[in-house]
Amino acid sequence: MNITVLGAGSWGTALSVLLDGKGHTVRTWEFFPEAVEALNRDRENKKMLPGITIPEAILITNDMPEALEAAELVLFVIPTTAVRPTAEKAAPLIEGEPVVVNAGKGIERGTGARISQILEQELPDRFTGHTVTFSGPSHAEEVSRKMPTTIVAASPDHDAAETVQRAFSTETLRVYTNIDQVGVELAGSLKNVIAVAAGVLDGLGFGDNSKGALMTRGLAEISRLGQELGADPLTFAGLSGMGDLITTCISRHSRNRNLGEMVMVAEGVNTVQSATELAQRHGVEMPITEMMYQILFQGKKADEAVRELMTRDLKPELEHHRG
Repeated sequence: MNITVLGAGSWGTALSVLLDGKGHTVRTWEFFPEAVEALNRDRENKKMLPGITIPEAILITNDMPEALEAAELVLFVIPTTAVRPTAEKAAPLIEGEPVVVNAGKGIERGTGARISQILEQELPDRFTGHTVTFSGPSHAEEVSRKMPTTIVAASPDHDAAETVQRAFSTETLRVYTNIDQVGVELAGSLKNVIAVAAGVLDGLGFGDNSKGALMTRGLAEISRLGQELGADPLTFAGLSGMGDLITTCISRHSRNRNLGEMVMVAEGVNTVQSATELAQRHGVEMPITEMMYQILFQGKKADEAVRELMTRDLKPELEHHRG
């Protein structure tokens, strides 16, 4: 296939290399001209994915019309804040009906929109209901080094999801399909909030008991919001839910988890704000998310936040066991 990858960060680079290795014709677009120059010169993303050679066959360009020419699959791999302007710019340039895929994770601030919703709002109507979300426990560092990985291609359009499944699957990357795009996107985005909280626990010097509790109760509140927004609860027990949550909370690669120990830019910071707004809008209780918002944006001390979470009103673990 002719595949366009919009975004040359670590994940965009890793997927470009993987797709080239499958024999696809790959064009990678990058917003910053200086980054394009460095990538073409070094044939390596030294900043984001050091040690991985970018094959000469991959075209790397800052020219979007050139990147999108004759595309049969268009892959968005960019930060949530850049999705809307990028999709708006790409909309008049996309010819025919290529499969449009989102491989990013996040929720737009202010609107509460998932990335597939942003794409369908900005792209021509023919793409509505046909976009695919590509998400799961998949660090770029490991995928690029061909470590066994599983991921989900989710879309209400089963044929589109299967196209992505075939295009990306290799001996080391196994792709499953799922029709619950809402659940897969929310799970992949909201787990970043819990990953930031995991970093806070590490920064406080807490142990495995605390981390296990955080991940379990974090998944519970993610599921509550997901079900309120129409997701299948089983999705949150799958790769994009539990799988991605565990990977991000414990991994040495995770920027979101590390945020709790040091100051650095991570998608999870924006998602904390977006998730808090979304939970309040829909009246869903998300105590961990709320405490992370207070720590990051209202100056609450981390140890105080943990104490408040531990001393909340006692209740059953499962809502239907109230008796």
